[in-house]
Amino acid sequence: MLGQQFYHETIRKVIVGFGTTFNNIQLVRKDSSGNVAQSMKVPLAYGPREKFLVRLRADPDLGSKVAVTLPRIGFEIQNLSYDPTRKLNRVQKFKKVKGATSRELDTQFMPVPYNLSIQLYVMAKQSDDALQIVEQILPYFQPDYTITINDMADMGIKRDVPIILNGISYEDNYQGDFDQRRALIYTLDFTAKFYLYGPVTSTGVIKTAIVDQYTDMPDKSPTREQRYTVKPDPFSADADDDFGFNETTSFFQDAKELNPVTGDDE
Repeated sequence: MLGQQFYHETIRKVIVGFGTTFNNIQLVRKDSSGNVAQSMKVPLAYGPREKFLVRLRADPDLGSKVAVTLPRIGFEIQNLSYDPTRKLNRVQKFKKVKGATSRELDTQFMPVPYNLSIQLYVMAKQSDDALQIVEQILPYFQPDYTITINDMADMGIKRDVPIILNGISYEDNYQGDFDQRRALIYTLDFTAKFYLYGPVTSTGVIKTAIVDQYTDMPDKSPTREQRYTVKPDPFSADADDDFGFNETTSFFQDAKELNPVTGDDE
């Protein structure tokens, strides 16, 4: 079982899809007359929240031209857990004809359900900026928002991944003197429900099945009675086509056996 190398990038696709969902949030600031004074796209980054907080504390100079830009959005993985409530039949398989020649069939067992816990945080130094960003996110989660990822390109599988909003917390990370930078933090906890896939196995397509029946006698050379042959109809059908079967029965009175390599009776 273990030792066969495969990597479908499923978790990576879920993380990229999650980040893309929040990658185009706009922030608008207005003056006292209600006119737009500034418009900006809120930067998004993958990384732990503490990384940015340490950067803020290490650079307390409010007048510095080089500093962490606020507001900003960040997210990171918190947990990965198995979800038994979405378990599929483990013996069923996906099947797909490999290439245009249809001489090989790709098969893959049903995927395994997992939940990915992701924490997204909104950091801002002004309360109105943080509220404006949060209000652009929350209406889309009731409590879930569904994205579609190309799960298995080789098998032609696309799957919807629901992203569920579990809760929101607020923190005002303002300590010390007035000359230190302030950070308002809204933390949103999400759960992405997805599936992990095992390796893909390639096998040849069976187009002819032959069964020989022999007389049940205590003899060293039993007599062959009949042969049962099954072929697809039409014979040129692919493995994923809708086709029937041709069944043929032949009768014999000999002790020969079919050689599966040459196809001759010996």
